[in-house]
Amino acid sequence: MSANTITRENIETMVMNFYTRVMKDDIVGPFFVAKLGDDMNNEHWRSHLKLLIDFWASIALGDTSYRGNPFAPHMYLGELKRETFAQWLTLFYATLDEVYAPQIAEQFKERSSIIAGNFMRNLGIA
Repeated sequence: MSANTITRENIETMVMNFYTRVMKDDIVGPFFVAKLGDDMNNEHWRSHLKLLIDFWASIALGDTSYRGNPFAPHMYLGELKRETFAQWLTLFYATLDEVYAPQIAEQFKERSSIIAGNFMRNLGIA
């Protein structure tokens, strides 16, 4: 059932479902495997997933547990292209549509599109 409200619990579900999808993707997956490994249960992945749960909770809920710079790690990922970000958004949107009711999914889609655009500009991709 699609969530009609945003909670930390369904943000966790969204993040876990999204990265499970990412790991199966030939375009986006290799970037994460190269940095974090191919086992989402390892220490690097667990730390990354918690960080992303905190990040989205800060955006969607005003949660203050996120500590980090969301852009900085992207400067060291290698050959990121417009197509990489487009595929990331495609995977993210599909996950949002599974987890959230349309009006909630749309809020995340708008925010993630803005973030992706900012990252591409900062990386000189846009």
